[in-house]
Amino acid sequence: MVIPTPPPRQKLPPKLQTALNWVGHLGRPAVMSTLATGTVILSLRTLGALQGLELGVYDKMLRWRPTPPPDDRILVVGISESDIQSRQEWPIQDSTVAELLEVLLEAEPQAIGLDMFRDLPIGTGQAELLSVLQSSDLIFPVCKISGADNPGVPPPTDTLETQVGFSDLVVDSGGILRRNLLIAAPPAETATVDTHLCNSPDNQLFSLGLQLALRYLAAEGINPELTLNQELQLGQTVLPRLTPNLGGYRNVDANGYQILLNYRAAQQSVPQVSLTDVLSGQVEPAQIRDRIVLIGATTPEAKDEFYTPFSGGLRDSQKMSGVIVHAQSVSQILSAVLDERPLLWSWSPPVEALWIVAWGLGGALFARSIRRPLVYTAVAVVLLGGLYGFCYVVFLQGGWLPLVPAALGFVLASGGVLLFDRFNKSDYGQAVYKQMKSLLRIEIEIDKTKVGEQVAEITDTDYFSQLQAQAKELRSQRQARLSNPDRTPPPVSPSASESAEPPADSPSNNDDYFADLLQKSNRLKSQDQSDEQP
Repeated sequence: MVIPTPPPRQKLPPKLQTALNWVGHLGRPAVMSTLATGTVILSLRTLGALQGLELGVYDKMLRWRPTPPPDDRILVVGISESDIQSRQEWPIQDSTVAELLEVLLEAEPQAIGLDMFRDLPIGTGQAELLSVLQSSDLIFPVCKISGADNPGVPPPTDTLETQVGFSDLVVDSGGILRRNLLIAAPPAETATVDTHLCNSPDNQLFSLGLQLALRYLAAEGINPELTLNQELQLGQTVLPRLTPNLGGYRNVDANGYQILLNYRAAQQSVPQVSLTDVLSGQVEPAQIRDRIVLIGATTPEAKDEFYTPFSGGLRDSQKMSGVIVHAQSVSQILSAVLDERPLLWSWSPPVEALWIVAWGLGGALFARSIRRPLVYTAVAVVLLGGLYGFCYVVFLQGGWLPLVPAALGFVLASGGVLLFDRFNKSDYGQAVYKQMKSLLRIEIEIDKTKVGEQVAEITDTDYFSQLQAQAKELRSQRQARLSNPDRTPPPVSPSASESAEPPADSPSNNDDYFADLLQKSNRLKSQDQSDEQP
């Protein structure tokens, strides 16, 4: 009987074999700790459990950035508490707003944003106000987009769609304003009373900040375009659209066209004057000419204030008025297009995941290399400080990297290696190791017994006895040929030749194989009989 040789073992591709050898060289504790830590952190991040920490670090880095000078392309005319007290007028009447607009138009600004709802008459002078609004295409009044529980606020009567900007702002959970909504459409299902421009689902509306920025850029010969990815492009600058999982956000509402709001400063981001200053002639026309002017309430009485990432670092006046937020939006767009100020961006989720796992692997290898506690602590602090410094430098260029998950991956992976090492050196760990070793030995012995039983079953069959008889007959013929080389060998029975058909040089090999197999079977049988005896 010819025993078939086993097929050759297939070799792995060289690159894969090199990678496996490298992983094996790292050691099992480091690899296992890295995989476990990466799985836990990425799962928590996917569920949004780390979003609060990541947004908190984002706010801190935003506060710690250097403050640029005020953007002198913009001027805010704020209606302060002093204006209200001096004029004894609240809300500001239509006649006062009309007078203010006439003064500003005489100074020839690039555009005027009216961040005040004027859909209904307030005081006297509505006809005069509507006349001023309709006489100039430089004025952009606001409206409020309707929602599921509100009908919205329409713009002033007979205002063209191209002259309207919505004033809606997107606030994160926790009340902090970090995003800038540029383009939106009213939802299909809204609480409507009367149909108007800002509650019709068929209308694509621009924000007040975007309308003013586009007007200013048009004078510079820059008009909006759409990229192949349906992103807004102004000149050479593309405004990166916010996705639900951008940066530290997880499953955030990204409806409409949103970008991260790249604030200029917490205070004094743009020049600001009061209503009284303009009406009394204290503001020179040169301060208004060729600028974007925004009019809005800065008094707390208007209840148009928002918490921002700067709020955590302020003691007084922690909120920012809505008109200043719109001014920050305009400044962000103009600075990105004309001054090449970086916009805020982040890596794609796969690249972020690779970054987090890489820091976990670095922490595991670090703990595997350094065993002295004091040295470990000092070097770990330096490495984590370097991680923060690197992320901060990238943030100055607009990059929002996953700092918190990377730091957690480093700490947890290195801690896992240290715990595993301490466990192995402890008495309890040694006891567990010995127990596992004994269990494995029992399993090996059980496997050997099972193999012996299978061999015994084979040797007990009639087919094996027949093969053994044929082997003896072949051995006798071979000995006869060797003793009488000139004698013709006796014929072999047909049954033997048909069943065995050994090659000329193989009887001895077959004899040895069958003899070894029979000897092994007898040995196993005798061992079983001795085990059964008491």
